[in-house]
Amino acid sequence: MKRAENPTPKIPARILGLGLDNTDGEKRLTRGKNFTLFGGSEETHAVMQETAIKINEKLDQKGKRLEDVSQKEFRDILDDVANNIGYKKRNKNDPE
Repeated sequence: MKRAENPTPKIPARILGLGLDNTDGEKRLTRGKNFTLFGGSEETHAVMQETAIKINEKLDQKGKRLEDVSQKEFRDILDDVANNIGYKKRNKNDPE
């Protein structure tokens, strides 16, 4: 009788957010369920927080963990969240 192989445990996944537009000297750090966010202006950090929280809500709705989704599925979730919070991708040709 063959013994069942133990599958390799998945490494816990984390979302890392890094904001580089801080000019007020504040040090911002937020940790949450499977995410860590560093830096950014107050506005940027708030957008990162909202995005990470909503990604987790979408994952919970699907009954999945971050490490269970493919890269494509993660991008789809991120695009959906970004659209829902009103974030628009900037084109490199867009004026600042």
